[in-house]
Amino acid sequence: MAKIITAEQAAQLIKDGSTVAIGAMGLSGWPEEVAQAIEKRFFETGHPRDLSIKQGCATGDWKERGVNRLGHEGMVKKWAGAHIGSSANMSKLVRENKISAHCLPQGVIVNLWREIAAKRPGLITKVGLGTFVDPRLEGGKMNDVTEEELVKLIEFEGEEYLFYKSFPVDVALIRGTTADEKGNLTIDKDGWIFEILPIAQATKNSGGIVIAQVEYLAQAGTLHPKKIKVPGALVDYIVVATKQEACWQTEGLYYDPAFSGDVKVPLEAVPKLPLTDQKVIVRRASMELVKNAIVNLGYGIPADVAKIAAEEGVSELMTLTTEAGAFGGVPAAPPHFGNTYNAEAMIEHGAMFDYYDGGGLDVAYLGLAETDRFGNVNVSKFGPRITGPGGFINISQNAKKVVYVGNFNVGAEMKVEDGKLVIVKEGTRMKFRDHVEQVTFSGSYAAKINQNVLYITERAVFTLEDGEVTLIEIAPGVDLERDILKQMEFKPKISKDLKLMDEDIFKPKWNKLKEIIKEK
Repeated sequence: MAKIITAEQAAQLIKDGSTVAIGAMGLSGWPEEVAQAIEKRFFETGHPRDLSIKQGCATGDWKERGVNRLGHEGMVKKWAGAHIGSSANMSKLVRENKISAHCLPQGVIVNLWREIAAKRPGLITKVGLGTFVDPRLEGGKMNDVTEEELVKLIEFEGEEYLFYKSFPVDVALIRGTTADEKGNLTIDKDGWIFEILPIAQATKNSGGIVIAQVEYLAQAGTLHPKKIKVPGALVDYIVVATKQEACWQTEGLYYDPAFSGDVKVPLEAVPKLPLTDQKVIVRRASMELVKNAIVNLGYGIPADVAKIAAEEGVSELMTLTTEAGAFGGVPAAPPHFGNTYNAEAMIEHGAMFDYYDGGGLDVAYLGLAETDRFGNVNVSKFGPRITGPGGFINISQNAKKVVYVGNFNVGAEMKVEDGKLVIVKEGTRMKFRDHVEQVTFSGSYAAKINQNVLYITERAVFTLEDGEVTLIEIAPGVDLERDILKQMEFKPKISKDLKLMDEDIFKPKWNKLKEIIKEK
């Protein structure tokens, strides 16, 4: 039976040198009150020290809350995860070579917990081949002091794979909505099913302890057994939160019943986008949708494809999904990323990555931070700024079609008027580079598997053709030489059938997406 303790008592349980497992996204699933107590103990006593933090997703609100609470020099010695951008403190430690750090694909880490729980040696997958995670490039190492090899290139039955090594877990920090007196956990108020079960299993089978923060405590035997996401036998300690701020559902709010599936909201309630260059990007990207497709929307601009689908009344023509595990509905944009309005079904986080890794996605929309002549894309590292890939590698490498969306360069001022794009002031940094700084998506691997790849901006559309970036469309009102070719570090191939982007997507009213999809 789990013991009910305070957050301060929970902080005392974490020993120096512990490996700590976290299963959260944003603030969903994050035990903020326990984390605050751990941070406070460290400030007062210098302990716990030399922790090794393992996490699957970006965790925190990009300010104080989240894994940022653990990002202090001396407190942490090693970090491994899919995304570190939401923790300024942890990122700074990595940047200054104060800790070792590995960035690995989100789906790999999420499913590695199962391998650890079963005491298997690790995870074998093609995910990461040709990217910075591949040991032939960087092996996922994010700074000069990181020496440990976590990824190994292997050959099995004549094909290349990556082997990600298992590791023991000492402490699991997880969160639920309600626990009963025996420690059985539900997650009723959260908007997705995070990987707390495999984390708890991995920790218990490693001989570690599981600490769960909850919002409510229930009498033993009163929770429906099918609602239990972690059995009490796998939970050692329960902390009942005393502050609402420790139980936020997303980075942006405490609770929205539409995300937890308790309320269906009218689609008119989904915010509409104003007519800007970014709306043009998303409209053009949405033209790649097909009927009955399974679709993933990435972080940032890609997430707005859901808003266009809702605005154009086509949400029901395909199934939008999130890596967090939602099928159907309208995926939410930041600061609620990972949650979904009106989801039809939710599966466990790791199960969704199983589906993605096996090629279940018909179309994936992902961010375009920078690309190069070979079609490589970098979203994980820019000079001193380290973010990590999140679920990007799993999704981009295995979707049948990948659509990268983003502005053509950084800092440009533009307006959309009279069915044309008007560039008021050119950007300050090019995004179409001769070589990307870090390979998060491998153009050569995509060419090898004959993947369909598009790069969509407000002024031009490119495709990956024979391993080279090829220009296929330009925006009305744009000059090819001045506004496109001179704003790139390389000269792309230019299609013999170069076309104008559809002028209608540059107008206030569109209402043509349903027709476009049905004609395919």
